[in-house]
Amino acid sequence: MALVELHNVSKQFRKGDETITPLDEVSLQIEEGEFVSLMGPSGTGKSTLLNLVSGIDAPDAGSIVVDGTEVTALSRGQLADWRAANLGYIFQTHNLIPVLSAYENVELPTLLLKLSSAQRRERVELALDAVGLSDRAGHYPRQLSGGQEQRVGIARAIVAHPKVVVADEPTGSLDTETSEQIQALLKRLNRELNMTMLMVTHDSDVAAIASRQLLLDRGKFLDATAQTEAGRHAS
Repeated sequence: MALVELHNVSKQFRKGDETITPLDEVSLQIEEGEFVSLMGPSGTGKSTLLNLVSGIDAPDAGSIVVDGTEVTALSRGQLADWRAANLGYIFQTHNLIPVLSAYENVELPTLLLKLSSAQRRERVELALDAVGLSDRAGHYPRQLSGGQEQRVGIARAIVAHPKVVVADEPTGSLDTETSEQIQALLKRLNRELNMTMLMVTHDSDVAAIASRQLLLDRGKFLDATAQTEAGRHAS
């Protein structure tokens, strides 16, 4: 059984008199430890998919199962508990709280878990070490570079040891050099921690760091891995 399973998932939105269907009976399986990237034009439903997998939004039809739990069958209260224990979210804009230190920002998700203060401290220290920011634990966001802020956001996403990490344009607001550093970090976390990742990006070079690349087009998934490899060989 795959870690993440989407079965015939559909999602529609109304825009004036028009009905938009970003996801049309899509099915997808992601294995434990797999790194999957998702590309597609703006407005095609990439972020919608992340919100569905993370239980932030609900599909109009179909089911989503993560590690044996049918997310689409959970109540709102159950979803909040499930997300806290099972899902990490990396945002394009790191969404750090300015009045909290790096340590305190990373610690936030652990406050929702039944952990002792010593267990929380251990997890936060491990997460900061994993992203190379142990020496910046006491710094506030205003004292960090953009890349360091994003690393804190990544540490916050992994601190609860989630089953799945979803990333929405994690390098979209970074310069080229910092983007490459974050890409290398994501690859390392996936490889060394066997972290299952689903990443949305508009950048084909960023998408290529994943072991499998998908394209969302007209409500359906296309496998873009072979196309990416062909493009590399051609160049």
